[in-house]
Amino acid sequence: MRSTKRRKRILLPAAFYIGVVIIVSAFVFPFAWMVFSSFKPGVELMEVPPDWFSPPTLLNYRNVFVETMFVSRTLNSFIIAVLAVSIGMVLGLPAAYAIARYRRRVLGITILMTRMIPGISFLVPWFIIYRRLDLLDTYQGMVAAHLVLTLPLIIWIMIGFFEDLPVEMEEAARIDGCHKWQAFVKIALPLCRPGIATAAVLSFIFCWNHFLFALILAGPYTSTLPVTIFQFITYEEIDFGGMYAAATLITAPIIFLVMLIQNQFVEGLTMGGVKG
Repeated sequence: MRSTKRRKRILLPAAFYIGVVIIVSAFVFPFAWMVFSSFKPGVELMEVPPDWFSPPTLLNYRNVFVETMFVSRTLNSFIIAVLAVSIGMVLGLPAAYAIARYRRRVLGITILMTRMIPGISFLVPWFIIYRRLDLLDTYQGMVAAHLVLTLPLIIWIMIGFFEDLPVEMEEAARIDGCHKWQAFVKIALPLCRPGIATAAVLSFIFCWNHFLFALILAGPYTSTLPVTIFQFITYEEIDFGGMYAAATLITAPIIFLVMLIQNQFVEGLTMGGVKG
């Protein structure tokens, strides 16, 4: 009997950790394979099975910087993503607060539906309007297009956080002399910092990785990083090594950003589970 209990004490944790390793490996393996392949020549990438012990090369990374305008496109991606997230925050936080406090659920669902519409359905009318207004290949046009990604996402995420805040705290602030805007800025926003961090990171990731808007609405001056990967696909060949290297460089800042604010990010994802 004791031996059976002892086996259960050993096997159950072992089975749990094995399951965790399997699940995590399924998510980590594609990224690890991308990084591994970025140091391989294009010829070796086509070998089956792959040569795990061949000497690595930096030629693919050199091609990324030499054959593409990687530095300028990194700056473009950063400017567009930061402006789209910032404007989305300025417009989205008050909107989410109003929807949460006045219980405008229908309006919230309508905003969410705009986020669910495929972005490609906006491209044809946007292209016609942008061409008439001379907004093609401009930062203004790209930021306005990316607001379709950031604004609904920020509003929908923050509605839940504002709904979890006790109304009594804001009422107490108003008794002390604050009006509604001061209660929102000085009480609601500081208490929702984890949610704001979560919405900002997710919005930034969507803007950083979006491809279609930059492909159609941008040009030589405002093209973003995802277009860089597309340049390695030509009629003659597909440079898998260059694609892997560019994808690794594009993914690295996002991983660094999430690791930098992971505490706020995790707290924001779990905040809604605690009441009172």
